[in-house]
Amino acid sequence: MVETFFCSLLCIFKKCILSILVVLNFVILKPSANIQRLLFLTSGFIIFFLIPFAIFATLNTHTMFHKNIKLIIAGLIIITGIWRFTESEIGNGIFLIVLSAIPIFLYFKNEFILLAFLKLRKQDFEGAKKWLARIKKPETALVRKQQGYFNYLHGIMLSQTNINQSEKYFKKAIELGLSMDMDLAVAKLNLAGVAMTRRRKLEATNLLNEARKLDKQNMLADQIKMMKEQMKKI
Repeated sequence: MVETFFCSLLCIFKKCILSILVVLNFVILKPSANIQRLLFLTSGFIIFFLIPFAIFATLNTHTMFHKNIKLIIAGLIIITGIWRFTESEIGNGIFLIVLSAIPIFLYFKNEFILLAFLKLRKQDFEGAKKWLARIKKPETALVRKQQGYFNYLHGIMLSQTNINQSEKYFKKAIELGLSMDMDLAVAKLNLAGVAMTRRRKLEATNLLNEARKLDKQNMLADQIKMMKEQMKKI
């Protein structure tokens, strides 16, 4: 179902790009016939090969390609854009430079991590697991902080069923780093809960204090207060 959605989205994206190119060629830039043919060959290579490769290589295979492939794709698009500038195709050059932002963005914000987050927001844990399961080798497929979120998401999903595994994932997530203080606060709050169940009161207290400092919007204030009350009974 997701693959069908991306296929439809890709077709719409192609049509939009081709429409823009037609406008740029015949209304704004008005290049010669030879330049027009060259332009469409170049843009066709990007539209019909590079972009589908990036999408379907991730959606239709069980192993993700190396994260640097996205930078290579971005580099090829940028080089093509610069080449269009040298051919006085300013509009097309700008368009290609802007287009290169997509693979660069997905290099730093992995598409499967984003989709797993969306599933978790809907409380669809099974859906989130399926997306994360596509990342077979996070060390090569993800940048460091995205590896952190890979472990963070696994920790959240296991926090209710397997405390030992969730603790390992949360510790690894903190070690690798998370972009947002709120996510760090959630990770430390969960680790505090694990420490409390094992009667490690000092460790739990330190983790709760760290979580409270990171929770600058007081979104976890009630949970922290409740856990501190529970610790008094230990």
